[in-house]
Amino acid sequence: MIKKNTVYLIGGGLLLLLVIWLVIFYNGLVVKEEKLKQQWSEVQNTYQRRLDLIPNLVNVVKGMAEFEKGTLEQIAEARSAAASGLTNPQLNGENIQRQEEMQNRLAGSVNRMLAQVERYPELKGTDAFRGLQTQLEGTERRVKIARQDFNAAVADYNQKVRGFPGNLVAGFFGFTQKEGFEAAAGAEKAVEIKF
Repeated sequence: MIKKNTVYLIGGGLLLLLVIWLVIFYNGLVVKEEKLKQQWSEVQNTYQRRLDLIPNLVNVVKGMAEFEKGTLEQIAEARSAAASGLTNPQLNGENIQRQEEMQNRLAGSVNRMLAQVERYPELKGTDAFRGLQTQLEGTERRVKIARQDFNAAVADYNQKVRGFPGNLVAGFFGFTQKEGFEAAAGAEKAVEIKF
């Protein structure tokens, strides 16, 4: 009789420990997934900052020099496409890649405009232009850092989802592996600016 009660107590204790572990692990997954979503929001915030800053930069440039109309139209078109990409809140590889492509197109257009500005010394010397250019450079650093932080959150989350025995629990509760940013094809090559 005593032996049977001891077996029940040990079995009940083990079951209780398993339930506690499942609750702790599940809550850990929820925390990591929320951190991942928070980091993605930060990436989108930096993209929005870029989108808000670029029209000011373009307006200063327009007011200070006559540029090729096509360059400014490319920037406006790229900005519009990039802005439309922020409306899709889905956190999946396809959406991340799509937003990355649109943001890269926008950054490329702005870089071409900045290269053209180099030909106009009176524009480079204005305080307004320098201030906006500094803000744009800072925004690009913020984008880079936000992407790095997002990728770190993805890696942390994926380690928890993929590790054993957590992968069994994660799969049972529907937590799946996420995708982060990857370098675009040809990103290792320096951008060549031609006039």
